Amino acid sequence: MHRRDFVLGALGAGLASTGSMSLLFPVGLSANAAAATNTIPYGAAIRVDNLESDPDYAAAVRTYCQQVVGEGGLKWFDLRPDRSVFNFDQPDRLIAFADANGMTMRGHTLVWYAALPEWTKDITASEAEFELTHHIEVVVGRYRGRIPNWDVVNEPISEDPAKEGPLRDSIWLQALGKGYIELAFRTAAATDPDARLVLNDFNFEKTTEVCRQRRVAMLDLLKELKDRDVPVHALGLQGHLTGEAEIDKEGLSRFVEEVSGLGLDIYVTELDVIDNNLPAAQGVRDQIAALRVRDYLTAICDVVEPKAILTWGISDKYTWVPIWFKRRDGLLNRPLPLDENFQPKAMMQVLQEFTRAGS
Repeated sequence: MHRRDFVLGALGAGLASTGSMSLLFPVGLSANAAAATNTIPYGAAIRVDNLESDPDYAAAVRTYCQQVVGEGGLKWFDLRPDRSVFNFDQPDRLIAFADANGMTMRGHTLVWYAALPEWTKDITASEAEFELTHHIEVVVGRYRGRIPNWDVVNEPISEDPAKEGPLRDSIWLQALGKGYIELAFRTAAATDPDARLVLNDFNFEKTTEVCRQRRVAMLDLLKELKDRDVPVHALGLQGHLTGEAEIDKEGLSRFVEEVSGLGLDIYVTELDVIDNNLPAAQGVRDQIAALRVRDYLTAICDVVEPKAILTWGISDKYTWVPIWFKRRDGLLNRPLPLDENFQPKAMMQVLQEFTRAGS
């Protein structure tokens, strides 16, 4: 992963201290009541088992979220451990929680290069087409009318388009060519004509040549899909931000403007701040993370109002970040809007400033 040197500068401009959070929702505010105050829905990726085993976690989700998405559960590895088996246990439990608490649930994800069960490695090209369409028909069909939007294809752009070509290598690309993307969207649209269908990807926001090339590759793909009348309705911007890297606000705004110009909506789908290279001091780290989120959302919202803003997790207690970006000093990563004790941080204030804009 490319990194930029980070110079600690004026970080506090416009950010309240973590001790003064007057904009934060009071504890106990229902999802329906929170939604009434929000212009843009806020949500988070959820771990269903922890939702059921940790009452404080469940309370935090109820307090802050109007949308939820499963961290897992709808990925092939979870859904289809065997070729002939669909295991809907996790998504069924999550959508029941969402329904019971007045929330909506996003679907993540129908087609991805990763998190595939072992049996997919042996499928032929003809089998790949059948399995992809069958999978989408079964999964989207089960939740038709209940899950309003889906990440249909996740992360199709290569890590470095200048070196690797525009599309990421995968069993789907190898077996079906780039037509797998069109096939996935058309199948999802045929299965649930009312669902909003999203193409989801990451790493468009930094001031690097790789990010610029990724923006170009994504725009080329979206233009081609639109020219072919493929039913793509939105682009999902994941927003896994690198803490020490400044946001390319001009480049990101221009990119969002071009995407919007194609008639596509924008979702922020997986926002967090990877903080392994940030200073140890919690207050400084939290302010830098909040600043990055503010710059990122400003670059987007100056152009278009996203349909939703979701973070990839809600509390530092449960996050993917230390799996890949563990801090060398042994301190807990702090990538999310609530700390490990479910207390709001500066990032949550920033999120609410955007989601409650105009209220």
